[in-house]
Amino acid sequence: MNNKLKIFGLGLLGGMLPLAAFLILSGGDNTSSQADTVSNTQENRFAKQTNFNFSNAIPSEDFVMASESSLNAVVHVTTVVEKTTFQRDIFSEFFYGPGAGGREYKQYGEGSGSGVIIANDGYIVTNNHVIADAKEVEVTLNDNSKYKATIVGTDPSTDIAVLKIDANNLTALPLGNSDNLHIGEWVLAVGNPFNLTSTVTAGIVSAKARNLNMIEGGQSNDGLVPIESFIQTDAAVNPGNSGGALVNTNGELIGINTAIASRTGSYSGYSFAVPVNLVKKVMKDLISYGVVQRGYLGIQMTDITQELKEAENLKNLDGVYVASVLDGSGAEEAGIVAGDVILKVGSEQIGSSSSLQEKIGSRQPGDKVAVTIRKASGKVEVKEITLRNKDGKTTLISKEEIEKNMALGATFAALSSKEKQELNIRSGVKIKSIGAGKLKSAGLQSGMIITKINNQSVTTAEQLTSKLRETSGGVLLEVMTRSGMKDYVAIGL
Repeated sequence: MNNKLKIFGLGLLGGMLPLAAFLILSGGDNTSSQADTVSNTQENRFAKQTNFNFSNAIPSEDFVMASESSLNAVVHVTTVVEKTTFQRDIFSEFFYGPGAGGREYKQYGEGSGSGVIIANDGYIVTNNHVIADAKEVEVTLNDNSKYKATIVGTDPSTDIAVLKIDANNLTALPLGNSDNLHIGEWVLAVGNPFNLTSTVTAGIVSAKARNLNMIEGGQSNDGLVPIESFIQTDAAVNPGNSGGALVNTNGELIGINTAIASRTGSYSGYSFAVPVNLVKKVMKDLISYGVVQRGYLGIQMTDITQELKEAENLKNLDGVYVASVLDGSGAEEAGIVAGDVILKVGSEQIGSSSSLQEKIGSRQPGDKVAVTIRKASGKVEVKEITLRNKDGKTTLISKEEIEKNMALGATFAALSSKEKQELNIRSGVKIKSIGAGKLKSAGLQSGMIITKINNQSVTTAEQLTSKLRETSGGVLLEVMTRSGMKDYVAIGL
C-alpha cells in the first residue's frame, strides 16, 4: 500500500513541475492570446494577427459633419402629373373637319423624389424621371418651407433635370470631383425615401463607370442614346431617393442618386448615381441654353471581351474597340478607323465604353480631345479629335437660336425635301428632341412631325414655337408618326 502511495505521489509531482515551470516563465500573464504569437521559424509564412477595433473603421465624426452640411441642401420634390388624351369623333369630323366633336380626357397623378440645391439663388438638380410629365412641381426645403418650381431644362440622356425656385440665400451643396472617387471610399446617400424627409444612409463605393443597359440596344424608341457611367454604392436607396445627393465624407456632392438594382422595387443591396462631373456639364448647359450641347466622337464602340480579343487578334483586353466610324465625324477626320482600340482620353485610362462616354459626354462641340489609340498593327498613336454635335457642327448654338426652335420642353427642326417627298407632304416641322413638358405628357415623341396647329399648316419651327407660346387655352395639333400615320392631339395651355 505504501509503495502505491509513493508511486502516486511521484506521478503527481511530475505533473506539477511542468505546470509550475510554465507559469514562472510566462510571468503569470495570461492576457495575450496565443493567436498573437508566431514562431520565429514560421514568421515568413504566416501573417501576424493584429488588434482591430471595429469602431475605428467607421469615421463617425466625418459622417456627422457631412450629414449636417448636406441635409439643408437636399430638398423634397413633389409633382402633380397630368396625362391628356383626345378621343376623336369621326362622324363630326366628316361634316365639320379635323378635331370637330372630339373630347379631351385628363388623368391626374402624383409623384415625389429628391433634389439638390446647387446655387444659393434657387437652382436645384434632380432626376429627369422625377419631374417627367409634371404639370406642377413643388419643392419643400429642410425647414419645411415650400416653393413652386419651374423646370429650367431636362436631359433624358443622363436622366438629369434642373429646377428653379424663387428664393435666395439658400444652402447650396459644394460640388466635388467624382474622378477622384475611390472604390471602397465611404459615401452618404441623402434624400426622401418613401416620403420620409431628410434621411441619411451610409455605404461604400462598390464600382465606377457602371453601365446598366437600361435601354435595350442602347437606343430608345424616340432616338434617345443614354449616357450610362454610374457610381455604384451599397448605401441604402429607395423610391423617393431619386434626385438626391451622394456625398463624400467632406460633405461634397459627388453624384445624383438615380437608380437601384432590385426585383421588388425597393433596395436590395446596390444603388447607382450619376457622377457629379457629368452633372456639372449638364446643369451648366441647361441653365445657359435650356438644352445640353454635347460633343460626340462619331464612333460606334464596344467593350473588349475575351471572345472579341481572340476573333480580332487583339493584343489584350485593354481599352474600347471601335466597331465603326461615322461619315463626316471628328473621329473620321482624325484618321480613326474601325478596328482601332481607344486606350486613353488625355492621360486617363479607358477601361469600358461607359467610362469613355462619361469622359466625352462632359465636353461640348468644338472641344479638342487627345485620344490614344492602338492600331490593328499594334502601333500606338495619339490623335487629336475635334468634337462635333449631332448635326456635325463644331460651334455652339446661341440661346436665342435655341429659343426660336424650342417650346413646351421640345426642340423642332425643318423637314428636308427628301423627308417631305417620302411622307408625301408639303409642310410640317419635325420634333428633334423632347423632354419633360406638355407635349411629352400628351404622348408626342421625338421624330414625330407636326403638320398643322389649329387646322393651320405649319411651315417653319419658328412659326410653330411662336404659336405654342402665344396661344392660350389650348391647341389642336395634327401630327404624323414616323410610319406616316396621321393623328390629332389636343393640348391644354
